[in-house]
Amino acid sequence: MASVKEKSERGTTAKQNGKAPAAAKTQHPKERYMYWYESMQLQRKFEEKAGQLYGQQKIRGFCHLYIGQEACSSGSYSALTKDDKWITAYRDHGIPLALGSDPKAIMAELFAKQTGSSKGKGGSMHIFDKSVNFVGGHGIVGAQIPMGAGIAFSEKYNKTGNLCICFMGDGAVRQGALHEAFNMAMLWKLPVIFVVENNGYAMGTSVARTSNVTDLYTLAEAYDMPSEPVDAMSVEAVHESVSRAAERARAGEGPTFLEFRTYRYRGHSMSDPQKYRTKDELEQYKQRDPIEHIKGQILELGHATEEDLAAIDQKIKGIVDESVKFAEESPYPSPEEAFKDVYMQQDYPFLME
Repeated sequence: MASVKEKSERGTTAKQNGKAPAAAKTQHPKERYMYWYESMQLQRKFEEKAGQLYGQQKIRGFCHLYIGQEACSSGSYSALTKDDKWITAYRDHGIPLALGSDPKAIMAELFAKQTGSSKGKGGSMHIFDKSVNFVGGHGIVGAQIPMGAGIAFSEKYNKTGNLCICFMGDGAVRQGALHEAFNMAMLWKLPVIFVVENNGYAMGTSVARTSNVTDLYTLAEAYDMPSEPVDAMSVEAVHESVSRAAERARAGEGPTFLEFRTYRYRGHSMSDPQKYRTKDELEQYKQRDPIEHIKGQILELGHATEEDLAAIDQKIKGIVDESVKFAEESPYPSPEEAFKDVYMQQDYPFLME
């Protein structure tokens, strides 16, 4: 058996410009292609608008955009069921939109309004939506990894047949919590899919400068956990890899670790000057844009015309514009809201006089 180092070297040779080894091409139904296009476009247009609004100071605080990474959420959603659970880090606007959250509630949350998905208390980094089984965005780096394993434990304990998919950024794989969670998840064969969205940079520092292992999927081999790299600029490749992992999880075979090789077109956050990468690197990735790729597939397969897709784009523009109007017209939370939703027991005496 080849060593982890030998496997890592082979994987490094195989990848070019962040690509994972190519998977066999699979034909997907028209409805799936159309969902992918509409879902990814909604995320893209929503995030572009959020960036504009941040510049106008209508959205404040931290704001981490998902532009470029849309295939990660849309491809995963199409491979799972509506009863599966989702948890992620603080780049968290795209996933609930892919799951079907109301864009108005997400935008209102960015505005810190009462009508937001977290009643205006979470903001950009802490979006939750129980109605679509989104267990939230989490601000502490790596904190969601053991939480994702815990959610999976609950699903297994209750014999639901559901799983948890747990997303993290590439910076989180250096956290000790990942290794503790990986060990327990394999020991108990928990139905969890761990996903690292490797966009190349933990904030502004490249993976190569912070990790001796740059093929991150190989970290799982220390725990005998199935793992693979995925070209996450391809929504099809994402769907297929998550489908395989979900099949193993539901069969009682335990967790999988997927390295989604993706790229963010914008900075780590809105305050990021992006001096750590070149314009040429960014343009290379834009040539592989996941939305343009799936648009080409749809046209090539005859699933829709340019006019059909333009109509979808116009519909999405209306949805995003409506979400902004809703957010702007919504009220801010009242001061009393600060004392609500702290404890389940409404009259818990947490204030001492």
